Amino acid sequence: MDKQPIEACSTNEVYAVLASCPAGLTEAEAVERFAQHGPNRIADAPAKPLWHKLGANFIHLMALLLWIGGLVAFLAHLPQLALAIWLVNLINGAFSFWQEHKAEQATAALRRLLPAYARVLRDGAETQILAEELVPGDLLLLAEGDHISADARLVRAAELYVDQSTLTGESRPVRKAAEEVTTNGLTRAELPNLVFAGTNVAAGTGTAVVYATGAASEFGKIAHLTQSLGEELSPLQKEIAVVTKLISAIAVGMGVLFFVLAIGLGEMQLAEGFIFGLGMIVAFVPEGLLPTVTLALAMGVQRMAKRHALVKRLSAVETLGCTTVICTDKTGT
Repeated sequence: MDKQPIEACSTNEVYAVLASCPAGLTEAEAVERFAQHGPNRIADAPAKPLWHKLGANFIHLMALLLWIGGLVAFLAHLPQLALAIWLVNLINGAFSFWQEHKAEQATAALRRLLPAYARVLRDGAETQILAEELVPGDLLLLAEGDHISADARLVRAAELYVDQSTLTGESRPVRKAAEEVTTNGLTRAELPNLVFAGTNVAAGTGTAVVYATGAASEFGKIAHLTQSLGEELSPLQKEIAVVTKLISAIAVGMGVLFFVLAIGLGEMQLAEGFIFGLGMIVAFVPEGLLPTVTLALAMGVQRMAKRHALVKRLSAVETLGCTTVICTDKTGT
């Protein structure tokens, strides 16, 4: 029986497979299953600690160039210039971290704003619980306008239509039915007797037995795939990396060239020529480039915020600015 797909089971078999009944779970059973399966929520990707996020703003390529530039200035007996370069780097890194952290906090606040609820049968009585308290075997009561918070198999459906656009992109509500399905070749989203987390009831009523919650749901599997993707550099970050490498190569090359010329022409002693070469390297370090870029991006973030758009990464603003065509599907239309 366990090997039989839930969509191919009859109503009585659904209750048997999921260890439930028409009266729903008892509170004791719900507590036990909650301890076994955990809360019905999609775990966020492991958050980077604050010190890691803060440090990342001080160790990228352009920031490293400024740290080295300050060190070279210090070795060239230019302590005031060295201090100025380091201070610019510190202020810029702290400002970038503050902007990104503020955006993350705003996003988290939006998530907490409207907690999701679900109507279920527990001990034979209808009750409303937090959606994250749903467990496999819960009897989910569905009505028009309800948000479905777990994957479930229908055991009753009355003119039930579900909007699955968040899952499939199909804008038209899909008719659902409680009868078992034996037709092969259908994807899970196409099965008429299954409803899924993240979708909404467009019309009608129904009753369904929860069979998957949290990360085990179809929506949870999709979320896991998106969280496993690595974070790529934005076009601006790639361009800055190229410019930084070019500037570094030119600065070092010019420093070495002038050092060789100063010594070769006999104009300076070895120590003086070395200091002169270091000074040339410092002269080529663009101390103002990084704060200029950061401030320009921060202004873009502020303008986006006035239009009720949150930008979590400063570098993403430039990517939006160079966008000419935005491709979207018909989800939600």
